[in-house]
Amino acid sequence: MVANIRVMTKEDKQAVMEMMETFYNSPAVSTNGSREIFEKDIANCVGDSPYLEGFIFENGGQILGYGMIAKSFSTEFGKPCIWIEDLYIKPAYRGAGIGSSFFDYLEAKFTDCIFRLEVEPENTRAVCVYQKNGFTTLPYMEMKKE
Repeated sequence: MVANIRVMTKEDKQAVMEMMETFYNSPAVSTNGSREIFEKDIANCVGDSPYLEGFIFENGGQILGYGMIAKSFSTEFGKPCIWIEDLYIKPAYRGAGIGSSFFDYLEAKFTDCIFRLEVEPENTRAVCVYQKNGFTTLPYMEMKKE
């Protein structure tokens, strides 16, 4: 299936909210998020944030999934870093090459960047897709403080 990839707009809010609620309540994500966080994320994607961009995958006007990326700089790798924060494809459209198309799209849009993402090890289907697209495992853990 061919998916058109376009920039997320404010008109996509309801559809993206529904997909985020599904995604963040699945075993693919270790945190549940909240409606408040999802609304902030979408507002940043469709607003003028220099850090977050959102994308919609669609075919014939039907939304198949979404992606969100965060931009930073990696001193570890000495170049801009694109964090693939969210990548959600509705179950009926998984395995159709949409994820790989999104990676190709990002690599064409953001040249000379390092691409990073997080994945739950148990999400073997996603791990296979990421490996097929050139991602490798880093040998360290990530930590956070709120």
